[in-house]
Amino acid sequence: MRFAVAKQQGLDEQQVEQISDGHGESSLPERSKLALAFADAFLAGREPELSVEMALREEFSDAELVEMGIGLALFHGLSKLLIGLGCEPDQMDTTEVRTPGS
Repeated sequence: MRFAVAKQQGLDEQQVEQISDGHGESSLPERSKLALAFADAFLAGREPELSVEMALREEFSDAELVEMGIGLALFHGLSKLLIGLGCEPDQMDTTEVRTPGS
């Protein structure tokens, strides 16, 4: 899934391909790497490393961090629900959706 606003702000499929376990060594912008580190820690149920937490607080506002956390919680919860209901697709097409609230 791709939010339209992310594509409008420059997200392309080449960048999406770099979002993997080795994203820290990718050519993604540092802001994106920090957001991914936040997502990794959030989804693993652990606190981010102190250096990452400090960098997150310097790069993102409290409101942005809350928005990321809520988005992750919604996506993670919904994915678990769908898996539990046996609705996990074998393959998922890329879909562009309107950004909520825009």
